[in-house]
Amino acid sequence: MRQHDTLFIGGEWVAPAGSGTIEVVNPHTEQVIGRVPDGTPADMDRAVAAAREAFDHGPWPRLSFAERAEAIGRLAEIYAAKQGEMAALITEEMGSPITFSQLAQAPQPLGMLQYYAEYGRTFQQEEQRPGLFGPSTVRREPVGVVAAVVPWNVPQFVSMTKIAPALLAGCTIVLKPAPETPLDAYLLAEMVQEAGIPGGVLNIVPAGRESGEHLISHPDVDKVAFTGSTAAGRRIAAICGEQLKRCSLELGGKSAAIVLDDADLAASMGMLAIASLMNNGQACVAQTRILASHRRYDEVVEAVAGMVTSQAVGDPSDPATGIGPLVAKRQQERVEGYIKIGMDEGAKVVVGGLDRPQDRGWYVAPTVFSGVTNDMRIAREEIFGPVLAVIPYEDEADAIRIANDSDYGLAGTVWTADADHGMDVARQVRTGTYGVNCFMLEANVPFGGYKASGVGRELGPEGLSSYLEYKTISRLG
Repeated sequence: MRQHDTLFIGGEWVAPAGSGTIEVVNPHTEQVIGRVPDGTPADMDRAVAAAREAFDHGPWPRLSFAERAEAIGRLAEIYAAKQGEMAALITEEMGSPITFSQLAQAPQPLGMLQYYAEYGRTFQQEEQRPGLFGPSTVRREPVGVVAAVVPWNVPQFVSMTKIAPALLAGCTIVLKPAPETPLDAYLLAEMVQEAGIPGGVLNIVPAGRESGEHLISHPDVDKVAFTGSTAAGRRIAAICGEQLKRCSLELGGKSAAIVLDDADLAASMGMLAIASLMNNGQACVAQTRILASHRRYDEVVEAVAGMVTSQAVGDPSDPATGIGPLVAKRQQERVEGYIKIGMDEGAKVVVGGLDRPQDRGWYVAPTVFSGVTNDMRIAREEIFGPVLAVIPYEDEADAIRIANDSDYGLAGTVWTADADHGMDVARQVRTGTYGVNCFMLEANVPFGGYKASGVGRELGPEGLSSYLEYKTISRLG
């Protein structure tokens, strides 16, 4: 049992204002493995006040970019030494297969710290530009206090997409982890202390929705950075719009994998398994719509079904496991509800269905549907579980049309023997991140979505820009 009785505010471990607690439940065993305070609005007020003080009067925003980059580099070194511990902890608290945690849940946040540490060493705060009557200085300054509100599925990944660039920019931060996954944030807080990041620069308060909305609405918060559902994103955007507060939103997806007729199915299935089933299907970028031509439709369905059944389902701490449990019972019930919806809509269950693969734990059977049309709910709504829909298309133009016929535009892939032609397809699909014969996210390039998948970009230079204000200073003489 991991018992935490305090919150990380102002660089110190402080007692919470209330007596409520959050229990962290292992989704494989259904046993309580941790307990943390349930942050109240009063705790959020205290955390924002600490961040405000650190921004208005502390040293962090007044350091040079190179000095902040050096501190981020120290944090990266500490993180590197503890990434194995971080990976195991995330697997324990939310059920991510340990192989995925070791591949992405911990290494990718580390990569973000390393990227911004290196990028910041030579980043210039001011730039001179010529003008009609004399030079102008374009100055980059931190936006201020940031509220970072993150989900449970890849908790360190989404936290670091906000924390790493915000730190480099000179912002101060209040992080609200999801109630399902607060434990990894406590490990991060310990690393921040060890790295010597000044008090108040990063504050961590796990809490539920009410306290989260209080944080987002707080008048001393200058920017909100949110990852989560599109419905919650709309609510946050409305609050920020009313207050004219900066916000960036990374929301849902319903991404399409276009399988062209020249694709080598045997070679593609290994990478497509990662792209479509990563993290037990609990990924906003998951390729859950598989588009196949009528000419090869049955062949693609068979290949996808084989790929899914080859994934061992079970204990996420076992390196042999490909698909573990979902994060919570409510998520299990949600995904099973969508499987029933697909059956009621007339789609055919090729593999999987409603029979649970384990007697204990929040498992669902990885499921493949055939006979799916793009107007079905299982093709349009984000399920957030290991459920794939194989949709037929007439020709390449029709495939691109179907891929674009979505409320979302976060990610996508194309699978083909001709990678150059795949690039042509990629340029026609309206999504923020795309892969040709692969899917990956890199720290040095922007990540975000079109349409209902969000507003703004994270990672790369673009991710840093969202935590900066730009000031123009013109002069004569």
